[in-house]
Amino acid sequence: MANREEEKYDEFLKKVRRTVYVDELTPHAPKSVLESAFNQFGTVKDVRFLPNYLGPKELPIGALVEMETEEKAKAVIETVSQFPFMVGGMPRPVRANTAKPEMFCDRPRKPGRRIQCRWIDPSSTEYEKAKKAKRLVLKHTAEAAFVTKKQLEDAEKLAKQQSETVTTHHEKIEIIDKLINTGVAQKLASRYNMKSLPYR
Repeated sequence: MANREEEKYDEFLKKVRRTVYVDELTPHAPKSVLESAFNQFGTVKDVRFLPNYLGPKELPIGALVEMETEEKAKAVIETVSQFPFMVGGMPRPVRANTAKPEMFCDRPRKPGRRIQCRWIDPSSTEYEKAKKAKRLVLKHTAEAAFVTKKQLEDAEKLAKQQSETVTTHHEKIEIIDKLINTGVAQKLASRYNMKSLPYR
């Protein structure tokens, strides 16, 4: 039985080593967008969003991207840390790191590990430590909510800028097409003694 648990945990650790933890994503990026973005590095086996325990549950704090091999995972981390990364057509300050076993909510129990719980008496010194920890969690929750709100505002602003840029480029291309197709570009080229290149 112990050997079976160890084998199961070893398989899990192999999965962890070929998984990349990604954060600083746009909150609007769905699973399909992430799969498409990371498939350029190799086959993506699975994408899991990490739940947000300190803020809106519909906005994950990051994602676990399982690649086909450990080498592919390392390549993702190396590339993303050096170059701007595009998610959903928008540049994001994405960070990629090696995944940790504790990030997986379905992780198997580590062989030999036991977890014990106990009640703390209010007169115990440990009770004050627990109350302090609770206050810190509440403070962290408030800070996380503020940061999440700011991230959403930034993501919407970035999406708007991206949309405006695409529209502007499309309008420029339409103007160039019109100038070429009506012969205006060739007339201007001959008037100013410039060589007119074929347009493709």
